Amino acid sequence: MADWNIRPATATDLTPVAELRATVMRPDLERLGRYDPHRVRQRFRDAFDPAHTWIIEVADTFAGCVALRPAADAHWLEHFYLAPHLQGTGLGTAVLQTLLTRCDHDGVPVRLNVLQGSPARRLYERHGFLLETEDPVDVFLIRPPTNPPPK
Repeated sequence: MADWNIRPATATDLTPVAELRATVMRPDLERLGRYDPHRVRQRFRDAFDPAHTWIIEVADTFAGCVALRPAADAHWLEHFYLAPHLQGTGLGTAVLQTLLTRCDHDGVPVRLNVLQGSPARRLYERHGFLLETEDPVDVFLIRPPTNPPPK
């Protein structure tokens, strides 16, 4: 796995992340008959919140992003995209473990959703995510905190 870091996102990260999202989600969206080149970018633009988003860099170069949005009963892991050439290298696992450790320290469950049939689901299940519910398009997963702090 490459040397990597994460940094807080800024407004200038919007376009490169929207383009990466369109690239990495295209195969799953096409398989589901839901790919629209404008919509895939616009949905990200509408949801982008730099305050809860981090940019993943490898060798000081943009490699992906991830968001962890706080909610009343959990944190939502969102917009976790890696450049295709870095998928399968262990980078996604390292980033996910870092974020989950933070959530475990705070005793907070983590929720997310993936598209039906997405290979990313296997990554999440290996890290303790469990099926919460699903519909014809989305699968919703939850991961309770491990080793929550004593009360």
